[in-house]
Amino acid sequence: MTVLEISASSACSAVSSKITQMTKLSVNLNKVALLRNQRDIGVPNVLQAAEAVIRAGAYGITVHPRPDERHIKYADVYELAEIVTTVEFNIEGNPFLGRYMEIVSEVRPSQATLVPDTPEANTSDHGWDLKADGEKLAPIIKKLKAMGIRVSLFMDADAGGIAGAGEVGADRVELYTEPYAGAFRVGEGVDEVLGRYADSARAATEAGLGVNAGHDLNLDNLGKFLAGVPGVLEVSIGHALIADALEMGLYNAVKEYLKVIV
Repeated sequence: MTVLEISASSACSAVSSKITQMTKLSVNLNKVALLRNQRDIGVPNVLQAAEAVIRAGAYGITVHPRPDERHIKYADVYELAEIVTTVEFNIEGNPFLGRYMEIVSEVRPSQATLVPDTPEANTSDHGWDLKADGEKLAPIIKKLKAMGIRVSLFMDADAGGIAGAGEVGADRVELYTEPYAGAFRVGEGVDEVLGRYADSARAATEAGLGVNAGHDLNLDNLGKFLAGVPGVLEVSIGHALIADALEMGLYNAVKEYLKVIV
């Protein structure tokens, strides 16, 4: 191989690596469903929202059907599965509550993100404690992976505990980013907190795990997070993006987030 050929090959490899590691955007539609549920007229329409998100170029759709169906209803998941065929479908939830495992088993999404929510939780507010829950999670994860579903565990930014996700069979971790978003919001300790996320992401990579992230990420704080945390494959964003959509429209809001990611 000539020097020119070697240089070209190296350049192609670098480009390929960059493409492989590019962060993807999955849009959480829970808040669209929450607004719809305030009335019984089907507006806004969750399926139409998903179609707009896909047209805008998002890589995936995320939903989190809770047992009380306060926002995304179980029926929504089945209906979305019919149209979310050209992008990834990510279903979040606690595998030990409600109909989560039944639905995921029937829908077979691209990814199942397992979250340790309690029924009364207003929103996801902590990651798994694998010392307490790892033994219970392992057979669940094995079952999901046998169905061809990628499994991600919702985890706090704790580098010491991240490797446990690989030990119980997960493919990825989703880093719970509210502590970072909170520090960014008040303007205190941001770099210190961001360092914990960077350490956690590196620990995940060393353990052979992919890295996702989500919770309270927005147009203001997302860029700094991605610049400071290596190897983030996917961010799941809902609340802030839907709030931005009230001003700029859903299609345009997705475009704005994609600009930050790229």
